[in-house]
Amino acid sequence: MKYTSHQAPLRRHRWRAKTQPERRILLRSVVAVVVIFFGLFSTAVPIHADDDNPTVSITPVAPGRSSYLNSRQISLRINVNLVLIPVLVTDPYERPVRGLQKSDFRLFEDGTEQEISQFFTEESPVSIGIVFDTSASMRKKMDQSLQAVREFLSASLPGDEFFLLKFSDRPEPVADFTSNVDDIENTLLSLRPGGWTSLFDAIYLGVNRMKHATHGRKVLLVLSDGGDNNSRYTESEVLEFVKEADVRIFSISILDKSPSLEAIAQESGGRAFQVHKIENLPDLASQVSAELHSEYVLGFVPVERSLDGKYRHVKVEVAPQEIGSPRLHVSWKHGYYSPAL
Repeated sequence: MKYTSHQAPLRRHRWRAKTQPERRILLRSVVAVVVIFFGLFSTAVPIHADDDNPTVSITPVAPGRSSYLNSRQISLRINVNLVLIPVLVTDPYERPVRGLQKSDFRLFEDGTEQEISQFFTEESPVSIGIVFDTSASMRKKMDQSLQAVREFLSASLPGDEFFLLKFSDRPEPVADFTSNVDDIENTLLSLRPGGWTSLFDAIYLGVNRMKHATHGRKVLLVLSDGGDNNSRYTESEVLEFVKEADVRIFSISILDKSPSLEAIAQESGGRAFQVHKIENLPDLASQVSAELHSEYVLGFVPVERSLDGKYRHVKVEVAPQEIGSPRLHVSWKHGYYSPAL
């Protein structure tokens, strides 16, 4: 709209007539519009989890690229490529080996050696599920087995949390997650032996209950004196379930060896133990507690980053120490599923 010569002075006069507060409000409105306008011309640089020091920077887009303005999309992508593998190292006397360095380890994925980009020891609290066999065959072993659980609990560290699950004909929760050791010990008095052995169902349920864990480190302790004879799930189904879960399994076979427990524990990155004398069970349980609280964590970015959802096999080796030093035992999670697009 054009103004005539006698209208223009009138418009300028109205601007001068505005009060000081009114002019401030008008100027602030103009500044806000300018800030919003230029904000639409920015985009975020993606974050990569494999960078040593991930950063986010905002880069202005060159003027004139109207497609960015029209879409009004700001892209912030997080690519998680880092794989973390917990590792346990023990000596021939089943004692945790501490003080190892990154250079002492070698790590392979599907036969290809990987560069270990992250290395640290983990001493944070653990979420622990105790899976206790109360089948009829445990009748003469209950006293020592219950004492073993008490020894295990007494060796726990501040911040650990526990739940208790018993199994015979079927698995049954006894105590939900708690950091109060006394709560678990009090429930032990209610356990009575009888029935068949639903071992695989109990492990499946125990791993599933770890979804409610507070801590990132998750462990199942399984105490049993025999194989499975009453489960709906098969050993192969439980193995597949364990592969997908971030739960390590430590098992104690009482008197008889259990190949099934050995296979499941090994796949999970935990360990399988066998006690030959029932009177040694409490000491072994205390030793297991020390092991699960002593671990190394190896992190690597896979050389091939195919997002195909396939299972990747992992192998960890520890370089020989001094000449004549005893052979070390290494336990680790044997693989993981690659993310799928």
